Amino acid sequence: MALNKSEWFASYPEHIHHDVEIPDISLPQMLQRTTETYGDREAVSFFGRKMSYKELLGLVQGFASALQSDGFQKGDRVAIMLPNCPQYVISYYGTLTAGGIVTQVNPMLVERELEYILNDSGAETIVVYDALYPRVKAIKENTGLKTIIAVSLKPGIDTEGAMPFDAFLSTQTGQIRPAEIVPEHDVAVLQYTGGTTGRSKGAMLTHRNLVANVVQSLEFFKNDVRLGQERCLTVIPLFHVFGMTSCMNLTILGGNSMILLPRFEIEEVLNVIKQESPTIFPGVPTMYVAITNHPGAEAYGIDSIRICNSGSAPMPVELLREFERKTGAKILEGYGLSEAAPTTHCNPSFADRKPGTVGLGFPATAYKIVDVGTGENELPPGQLGEVIVAGPQIMKGYWNMPEETAAAVREGWLYTGDIGSMDEEGYLSIVDRKKDMIIAGGYNIYPRDIEEVLYEHPAVQEAVVVGVPDAYRGETVKAFIVLKDGAAASEDDITAFCRKQMSAYKVPSYIEFRQELPKTSVGKILRRALREEGSGNPAS
Repeated sequence: MALNKSEWFASYPEHIHHDVEIPDISLPQMLQRTTETYGDREAVSFFGRKMSYKELLGLVQGFASALQSDGFQKGDRVAIMLPNCPQYVISYYGTLTAGGIVTQVNPMLVERELEYILNDSGAETIVVYDALYPRVKAIKENTGLKTIIAVSLKPGIDTEGAMPFDAFLSTQTGQIRPAEIVPEHDVAVLQYTGGTTGRSKGAMLTHRNLVANVVQSLEFFKNDVRLGQERCLTVIPLFHVFGMTSCMNLTILGGNSMILLPRFEIEEVLNVIKQESPTIFPGVPTMYVAITNHPGAEAYGIDSIRICNSGSAPMPVELLREFERKTGAKILEGYGLSEAAPTTHCNPSFADRKPGTVGLGFPATAYKIVDVGTGENELPPGQLGEVIVAGPQIMKGYWNMPEETAAAVREGWLYTGDIGSMDEEGYLSIVDRKKDMIIAGGYNIYPRDIEEVLYEHPAVQEAVVVGVPDAYRGETVKAFIVLKDGAAASEDDITAFCRKQMSAYKVPSYIEFRQELPKTSVGKILRRALREEGSGNPAS
């Protein structure tokens, strides 16, 4: 038998509520409430520049007023194409305060991708980092853009044709037309998926979805997160759903402080840790790899960090243990996806952490494993199938894509496309994406199983496994490996190590050593790029 809902939450202590009440408020109302309580508390720190909640709220309201004086109406979209900086937070909450919808734009997008998202969302306003302005300027005539607001972090970049951010703020009237926001109905954010298969889809996240997810988070972490006292190292990009929720929105709900960094560069990150003493560090495994392997990391005061919330990609068990040994911090690996605002699961601090799992479901979150074929038959503990989830954080649907919405959300359940299993206590393990599964000679092979073994090799710093064409087996296994500085290993060494640790059909047929692996702007290893690269010539 599958677990029922009460059994999913068997590990919860009494003081953490399973069915937490979600307040019927919008994100701007959440910021307003926090400012009423923590107005003089530092909200943002950016390379020495500090901003209190009162100052932040004033700038947010000024941005909203400037939008409305520019003819902005409820439901209009504003694209934000910025690295982490105070202007991001101001633009995001200012747009929502004016009743608008934020269109999240990855600054790494090329012109063709940018043009598609701007046209799909119908954004008429964009806030863009000045160094990226040439991309916007090049495609402006092919879009509906009317207002371009440029954020300059360094002087000297030509932004002719765009309005500087401060100049735009100066157009405010000091008045804001109240936007009647219905949290459960009104969309706050269009969070575009990666578009790795077909068109990129805009997940419609309502105010309730986003408020719910941070309320769920705060309830789940109430043993660890102290209101008005935490300092969150925010180097995960805010345009990414993980950074938006786990750094920006959760920090604001708790009256805590965001330490903003525009990119992950190990020396810069360590220096900021030394100067700012963050207590919480949401990150991805590649970030923890960099800190773990830095020879002088302890000298930067990394022991100020108490909690690391790891997401976006699986956390190799050996890496988790090594990071915790070196830093003293506690890593709580979680799971989520854009369509769930994003978090649905996390390893608890109030019960057993089970390395290799993504923990228990968040409060008010139901989940089960169903057969991959029909998605209708619920499977018992221990069996692999597709993970489906339900809860107040699940998206309204995909923007202008009713068929895709109907396929993804069925009777309130979000079909994640992830393969996983649940144990007897309700802990969820994610094995892989359905599309990443390798079928070799009739065997189903999950890349993560092999990657976990590779990370246990003392010379391996990073590893990723993909399927590549094979004339006999249909597909076979290829591993891309980055070795630790000063370490040495040959293909034969890796192959021999694998043969001792796994079944013969899983052992990589091809091994390629790299100086580095391709990554997204968040730091997630781009498995798809390596798979496409390897499909032409596996041995290359």
